[in-house]
Amino acid sequence: MTNTIDYYLSKGFDQKTAEYFANGRKTLTSVTPGDNFTLFLTYNNDDKRIFDMKPILEKGGVFKPFWKTDNFNRVYIDDCNNIAWDIDPNVDSNINWNNKVDISSDNCYVESIPYTE
Repeated sequence: MTNTIDYYLSKGFDQKTAEYFANGRKTLTSVTPGDNFTLFLTYNNDDKRIFDMKPILEKGGVFKPFWKTDNFNRVYIDDCNNIAWDIDPNVDSNINWNNKVDISSDNCYVESIPYTE
């Protein structure tokens, strides 16, 4: 059974997120860091999107180390299909789970904008 936009709205989702889930979740297939703390995202339906990380980075917290371009550029897709960074690149985040910072690829889809190459 496919849930409708109204179903997701009734569960407290905002309009954009309700539309995303009602139309079916997407799988992230690639992430590439861009200039000025942006991420270029490609999903399994060939949607290409750009996600601005600056608002998240400005909040600081666990994302503070990624204000450094070298750290930001180490972005990857983790085994849960999230966008992720290892805080210390010399530590295996599969063994030491608190070394990884991630963001839901669903959230990134909803909050990003389409782009063409």
